[in-house]
Amino acid sequence: MIGSDAFNYVNILDKAADAAWTRNDVISNNLANIDTPNYKRQDVKFEDILERQLRGANSTTLDNKVAGVSTKNLEAQIYTDSPGYSYRVDGNNVDESTENVELAANELKYRMLTDSIDNEFKMLQSVMK
Repeated sequence: MIGSDAFNYVNILDKAADAAWTRNDVISNNLANIDTPNYKRQDVKFEDILERQLRGANSTTLDNKVAGVSTKNLEAQIYTDSPGYSYRVDGNNVDESTENVELAANELKYRMLTDSIDNEFKMLQSVMK
């Protein structure tokens, strides 16, 4: 993490990109275990954590809210989704179509996040000129 207030957005975008990368790995793991009896799909919780941190910041401007977010507490969490649920006889609850849609959406999110990081650096670079 870069330790300057000028990089607040970059630091949060970096954490979000890390979470999207982790989600990509988790979805790939779900697809790899589609035929594993009793396997339960996993997912990543990040957006809720970020939203709570932004809501908890006592400020009216987004810049100040972002500055108040502690990136140390902003980590993606892997969890088992609906551990007691299975619509298949073998106890597995992974749906291939759903996972493929989630994977495609997550790849778009990751690209958007990396583009946003790139744009933040371009803006910083133009200010320094």
